Amino acid sequence: MTGMSVTAGAMLVVGCLVAFFVTVLLFPPFIRLIRSFGMGKRIRVDGPESHYSKEGTPTMGGLLIILVVAALAAVFEIVRGFGSFIDAGTFAPLATLLLVGALGTADDWLNARTGDGIRVRQKLVWQIIVAIVAAWQIQQTYVIDQVVVPFLGPFDIEPWLYVVFAAFAIVASSNAVNITDGLDGLSGGTLVFAFIGFMAIAALNTSPPQSNLAILCALIIGSLLGFLWFNVHPAQIFMGDSGSLGLGATLAVVATLSRQLPLLMIIGIVFFAVIMSVVLQVLSFRMRGRRIFRMAPLQHHFELVGWAEEKITVRFWIVSALAALLGFSVFLATTTGLS
Repeated sequence: MTGMSVTAGAMLVVGCLVAFFVTVLLFPPFIRLIRSFGMGKRIRVDGPESHYSKEGTPTMGGLLIILVVAALAAVFEIVRGFGSFIDAGTFAPLATLLLVGALGTADDWLNARTGDGIRVRQKLVWQIIVAIVAAWQIQQTYVIDQVVVPFLGPFDIEPWLYVVFAAFAIVASSNAVNITDGLDGLSGGTLVFAFIGFMAIAALNTSPPQSNLAILCALIIGSLLGFLWFNVHPAQIFMGDSGSLGLGATLAVVATLSRQLPLLMIIGIVFFAVIMSVVLQVLSFRMRGRRIFRMAPLQHHFELVGWAEEKITVRFWIVSALAALLGFSVFLATTTGLS
């Protein structure tokens, strides 16, 4: 496993830096534009009282992240020659980012205008359709009939079952990141570390080579860092469903393409813990009439325990960084053991 060339490695840095500076430059006018349209966040009345002061903060920041990533991907395609960047390894994640991001943008728009977004069932239908198509396209393109289990190696799996497994992971990841988007800087920072983990994996993959996928991850990382410049507490703009739904689904597609989908549970441990806190809370209340957490999702439980918002965010970032490091180490250990 030799990984990508020095030139391709330099492109990761260039892509990340360019995406960061473009995003930072565009966000101030974007925030003014969003304000002019009255796109302020509606805060849930059943959430923590400390969040009521955030009512009216501009939302839909994820839309700009998506547009910057898509535009820079198009630039890379033009500069490197058509078919050289938007290939089999980048088409599915870009398409997922745009299609699920469009769903999130519509949800943000309706929420800001009416106070009610798209219904959960309606969102799930769109997410499932996109997830199945993306999973099928990846399976057909790379003829995937195995799943690599950490430390154990590859196990055979029927193609149709793989599509179901991958599609489920895409939908689950999309909603898990969406639920994690509850505190200033929380989802943006944790996504940065998760994409760094899979960028490193894609950079070292050689069968097939995935340097373009790694560069796409770098573009997303750079744009997310630019977003965090304005999203850290107190946030000037929120990511909204446009970013959390789209980027969450894209993260799972990247994991699928890298053939390390099981590692998503390690690298994305924060998202997994957050969505499981909601599942366990609902099950416990329905079966026992008692709650496990003071409030779900998990970050709100810590708020009610007495942790400051900034402390929760940074600690979740630390866990996410360690998870990315652990996931990458497991990837190396598994790959070395197979070679």
